[in-house]
Amino acid sequence: MGNLYGYIRVSTREQNEDRQILALKELSIPAKNLFIDKQSGKDFERPQYRKMVRKLKKDDLLYIKSIDRLGRNYSEILEQWRILTKEKGIDIVVLDMPLLDTRRGKDLMGTFLSDIVLQVLSFVAENERSNIRQRQAEGIAAAKARGVRFGRPPAPLPENFHHLYQQWKNGKITGTAAAKLCGMPLSTFRYRAEIYEKAKLL
Repeated sequence: MGNLYGYIRVSTREQNEDRQILALKELSIPAKNLFIDKQSGKDFERPQYRKMVRKLKKDDLLYIKSIDRLGRNYSEILEQWRILTKEKGIDIVVLDMPLLDTRRGKDLMGTFLSDIVLQVLSFVAENERSNIRQRQAEGIAAAKARGVRFGRPPAPLPENFHHLYQQWKNGKITGTAAAKLCGMPLSTFRYRAEIYEKAKLL
């Protein structure tokens, strides 16, 4: 029996990893063998994951709370699983999915079942990630259609804008001169003038 390891991943720095830590600490994994990454699971270029893989030796045992904590890219999860179990010769236990325990069923049927479950779960993890991206894109598009503006709110117009806009509109001064007197670039003046004109028509 080798050493016990635990891997934890949260997608952002704001997310809390306590739930995963508690689950793994119950298994008597030494604190020095707990590796935590706070970043996306889109690939495996994560510092703590890389560090852990370098330390893993044959017959070590790695615990993960759920398959999506390992990663979210279908093909890359399968490739990492192969590297860890076949090349490194370690065992992996996914706590939320008892079928994904490479210590069991070392025979051909056990390996076959484990591989099928892994492929299905990896696909589900990636599919959910794609769905989240699609829902985000649809949500942003719907918000824009309702007139919700994203990004920084525009700076308030200078007090002399209305007067200078009228003079520019009536051809008394050039756009360059009006923009300069407003303290903004010509492109910004024209953009704000266009919005201002539309607002007046409403």
